[in-house]
Amino acid sequence: MSRVQLALNVDDLTSSIAFYSKLFGVEPAKVREGYANFAVTEPPLKLVLLENPGHGGSINHLGVEVEDVAAVNAAQTRLAEAGLASVDQRGTTCCYAEQDKFWVQGTPNGEQWEVYTVLADSQTFGCGTSPDGTCSTTGSADGAAACC
Repeated sequence: MSRVQLALNVDDLTSSIAFYSKLFGVEPAKVREGYANFAVTEPPLKLVLLENPGHGGSINHLGVEVEDVAAVNAAQTRLAEAGLASVDQRGTTCCYAEQDKFWVQGTPNGEQWEVYTVLADSQTFGCGTSPDGTCSTTGSADGAAACC
């Protein structure tokens, strides 16, 4: 199953978890220091919350979570055939998960999109570099670097 990922910067993780638990009727699938994610069934959504005081309410990055590495590869091939470039990140640790992913390049408004699959859980946040080569959990509506 594929689902859209929405990664949001939040000022306060605890109050944000409480709000989104009520909004979607589910508890977080994972909570770590400064981080939580929800696996929402309806609508199909992976909601990621990144505690980032002063940037709450802004998008950190967007993504599509896919079922396996074959689906990552198929998406990357399809986008390449459509003329879109990408940056690979295979075997990276980010957002408390080991992942295979790529970042789509050339978005018209500077937003950051990733297509990824989770290979395994991780006890560390890690940080694969974002498309611009930086490593930061600070994201903003103006397209600042995303991390996971």
